[in-house]
Parts: sequence; C-alpha cells; structure tokens
Amino acid sequence: MTDRPVALVTGASSGIGSAIARSLAPTHDLLLGGRDETSLSVLAAELPGAQAWPFDLTNTASADLSALSRLDVIVHSAGIALLGPLAEATQDDWRRTFDVNVFAVAELTNLVLPQLRAAGGHVVLINSGAGLAANPGWGVYAASKFALRAYADALRGDEPSVRVTTVYPGRTATPMQEDVRRQEGGEYDPSKYLDPASVGRAVAAAVLATPDAHITEINVRSRPH
Repeated sequence: MTDRPVALVTGASSGIGSAIARSLAPTHDLLLGGRDETSLSVLAAELPGAQAWPFDLTNTASADLSALSRLDVIVHSAGIALLGPLAEATQDDWRRTFDVNVFAVAELTNLVLPQLRAAGGHVVLINSGAGLAANPGWGVYAASKFALRAYADALRGDEPSVRVTTVYPGRTATPMQEDVRRQEGGEYDPSKYLDPASVGRAVAAAVLATPDAHITEINVRSRPH
C-alpha cells in the first residue's frame, strides 16, 4: 500500500464489484474483498496498488481487520437474489438473503467505523431498483434492499463525519443478472442491460466529489436500445 487513500470493495471478484474496483484504481489503493481468492488475485494483478482480501462476508472475523490501519472508503457490492412468490419463500431464504444483503453490511461497517471516522471517509452501498419498489416474485430480495436503504439513511444521520451514498443500479450485465434471468425462466442477453463499468464510474463520481459535496443517492438506469 502507498500513501493514497484506501478503499475496500466487497463482491470484487466479478460484476459490479470488479467494475467499481477498476474505476477507483487510478486514485485509490484497493482491498478486493470476496470469497473467490483466484478471481480476486487475477484482478489484483491487473490493478496497481490492489491486493486480494479474501473472506466470507457472513463471517467478518475471517477478514482479519486487525491488520487494517487505514480505510477511507468501503463499497458494499456483494449481494444475493433469491426470487419467487412469498408463499414459497422459506425461513432459510429469508435468513440467507438478509445475512448477506443487510446483516453482513452492518457488521462489517461497524468494524471499520473507527478508521472511517478518522479519515472522514465514505460508505457506498450498492442497492437496487428493488430497494425503491417491490414487485411480485421479488419480495424477499426487495425487503432486504428496503432494509439496506433504511440502514444507509440512518447511518448518514448517525455518523455526520462519514459520507454515505446509496446507488440504485438497474438491471446490469453481471453473473448475478444471468442467475436472475435463469430464476425468471428468461433468456440472458447482456447487450440489453447496463454495463457494469457505468455503475463503477457513478460510484467513482460520488467518491471523488469535492469535500463540501455529499452525494447521498444515485439512480443508474440503462437507456432504451
């Protein structure tokens, strides 16, 4: 690591997380968080000032945060989406979804708050259009994203020295979207969806905003083809 600001990006092994890492790489040293150590190492080799930071998001003790002396930005990009009618959702579906999409975010943020406060840092939460409107078949996922939105709003008020930005991407061409289309029983055509790099650039714009500016929410949608 150098004397540049440090950003931790979860879910960095693919999709939006890796795109955000690429967008922040010119200005930040990066900790690439996730479970796929091979993919994280490949990305770290591509980005100067980056290192793989493999850990299980639902077991934040595995992140070895004791070695983290400085943190300026944390981007919560990891998430899961389990679709289906609410009547068919099991307790395990609810627990798994909230464990990853909400509880792990809150716990990891709490663990690094001392570093973020010291840096006057920034928390970025990758939400979803489902965090603004709940549609049939998306109830469990939407509930977790509504909760994440509430968490962001409360954190912003509780921690005035820390900037908190919620990003609401539309459907994006990622492995997660491919799995979503499989669950929906539809075809996955990445050309129809938002480029992950566009979300990465939006996040970088919020992070690199002048110190007097606090970009609290960003909506990113794909343009009609």
